Amino acid sequence: MIAEPDGPEDRLRRFATIWSRAVFPATSTSLTRPEFEELLLPLARRLSEALRARTFEAAEGKAVGAALVAAHCTDPDALTHTLECVDAYLVLYCGGDGSQEDLRIRSARLQHAMAAGFAQELRERTLAEQEAISVAALQAQGVVAQALHATEARFRAVFEGAAIGIGMADLDGNILQVNGALLRMFGITEQTMGGRNVREWTHPDDAPQTWTLYDELVRGEREHYHVEKAFYRPDGTVLWTNLTVSLLRDADGNPQYQLALMEDTTERRLLNLRLRYEATHDALTGLPNRTLFFERLEKALGAGDNQRFGLCYLDLDGFKTINDSLGHAAGDRLLVEVADRLQSCATAPGEMVARLGGDEFVALTTGPDTEREVDELAGRIMNALITPVSIDGRDLTVRGSIGIVEGPAGERGPAEVLRSADITMYRAKSAGGNRFELADPEADARAITRHGLTNALPAALDRNEFFIEYQPLVHLGDGSVRGAEALVRWLHPQHGVLGPDRFIPLAEHTGLIVPLGRWVLEQSVRQARAWRESYGDGVPLRINVNLSPCQLTHPGLVQDTVDILERTGVAPDALCLEVTESALIGADDDLLKPLRQLAEMGVDIALDDFGTGYSNLANLRRLPVSILKLDRSFTQSMQQFPADPVDLKIVEGIVSLAHSLNLTVTVEGVETGAQAEQLRILGCDTAQGWYYARPGPPDRLHDLALVDATG
Repeated sequence: MIAEPDGPEDRLRRFATIWSRAVFPATSTSLTRPEFEELLLPLARRLSEALRARTFEAAEGKAVGAALVAAHCTDPDALTHTLECVDAYLVLYCGGDGSQEDLRIRSARLQHAMAAGFAQELRERTLAEQEAISVAALQAQGVVAQALHATEARFRAVFEGAAIGIGMADLDGNILQVNGALLRMFGITEQTMGGRNVREWTHPDDAPQTWTLYDELVRGEREHYHVEKAFYRPDGTVLWTNLTVSLLRDADGNPQYQLALMEDTTERRLLNLRLRYEATHDALTGLPNRTLFFERLEKALGAGDNQRFGLCYLDLDGFKTINDSLGHAAGDRLLVEVADRLQSCATAPGEMVARLGGDEFVALTTGPDTEREVDELAGRIMNALITPVSIDGRDLTVRGSIGIVEGPAGERGPAEVLRSADITMYRAKSAGGNRFELADPEADARAITRHGLTNALPAALDRNEFFIEYQPLVHLGDGSVRGAEALVRWLHPQHGVLGPDRFIPLAEHTGLIVPLGRWVLEQSVRQARAWRESYGDGVPLRINVNLSPCQLTHPGLVQDTVDILERTGVAPDALCLEVTESALIGADDDLLKPLRQLAEMGVDIALDDFGTGYSNLANLRRLPVSILKLDRSFTQSMQQFPADPVDLKIVEGIVSLAHSLNLTVTVEGVETGAQAEQLRILGCDTAQGWYYARPGPPDRLHDLALVDATG
């Protein structure tokens, strides 16, 4: 296969070259450096594929680490140089076009897996060497005199050639002999080691059972034990080891010597600590990340009786604008400055600050009195954000919204607490931002319900959970039914029947309003056809369908309407589309164009909720409407007798103006006969409301219309 210049294969080869040059000096192989590079190339390919795989496979990293040991890269420096090379160059040469942050995280996890695979393979090799040494030692004691020389030679070869440290001592702990590997691990000479006693090597980090196990072994009560143990070197540095101590007995089975086998794990331990730090801290700000925060939060929530917690969830206001206008570099510098300020706010015991990602931070306080402390913590955070941040000569004002959750430990889990804090933070942001709010269980429940409804909306349309009710439109002159307004309902499996006010805003937010509106339009037009087939041409019923502002901007509105009318065989004059006055305030010609096209086809356009907006009467001349629907607020004042004369004059003026512009007037919210009569006197054309009928199934309108048709 011939790689393209600077193609993936060429970059992979470059990575393998850099890797081989870094590691080759620390190997014990007989290969040349180019031959060693060819050995590493398939391992580099496995790392590259694991870096970009759809799902992370730690086994790939472990296999590469084990392969290094098999390639005689057993020196700790070989692992260190390998991990440094992978950290610096793997993403650069093999990352492709993926997210750099995700690739860096994946690379760190691969390094961790490689270290684990290297350690496991080296340990298995070490154990094999230990067994060989133990066998050789026992053979050295048990063979006959004439074979003693050959056996001792074999033991000496294993003893001196082993990669692990080996030492022998008597039962009093006096060191008798050590090999070169152990001397190198401690950084001392054989003369310095002479005369030392095992019991001198205590360390503050010794596990409690370490010396108990040792005493049991020298008394002959156990054959061996294995511990992780630290030792001080002469220069004061710490050597960490996997230590295995075995008891050697004489021919009669009596304890005679102790044999210690040491594997140097210092570099691996430091690497694990570094990887642990990188896995639990944010690379940009140095703060604890989501992983470490959840560990601390889970611990705080699992504390004993009389313990409480307080959580502040902070989101910066307007951070996206800063990122978009000044660039991500400026945004990162702002986040670092904010992180430093937040860190200075949480210095008391039991307090911590973490970055969850983006511009989202959390501050946690624990103890018996967090009700007071969390309020003070939130106040310190808000005060810390007051001073502008200077970046590239600009003073940037930083503001934030905080959601606070506080309560006793043991009642909620981390996910529930963080969700409540997140909901509360958005409530603070919706209230204008630059403030903090306390969690409210009822508000949480409403937000969770909204979230659940939002997620259930798409499936609800597929499962036919929506249905339509119809409210009749009545002519005020003769009381006859002239049509009906279609009102969509949702029969939710858990919440029952939901009105449009519960889900239409959610559908608009998610974009589902377009397919839902198309479905309502088609079902309503089909119902209009069914009515006309039932009543004949003598009862021309019209169907009114509401249009959302989102539907007005959808490019398929006109074509969808035409297609539905043609498929159902319904004439355009049987359809009226209702648009709210607020949706058309300041509308330009592009927004009005589809409405004009529909009006030219013969579809009536009604201006709904007229009187709730600016009610710019002069604007009516340019709108393609044929009907004004007065808001129910005009009819509420007519429930009292006598009606407010000012309200009567306003309605009379609107009706007169509408008729002069050849517009008909429909009034909503008619609940009494007195209201209906008053509106008839004022000249209104049609009305709807509970006085005539509540919204209901199409059969109810059928019955009302038949009464009118038969006189």
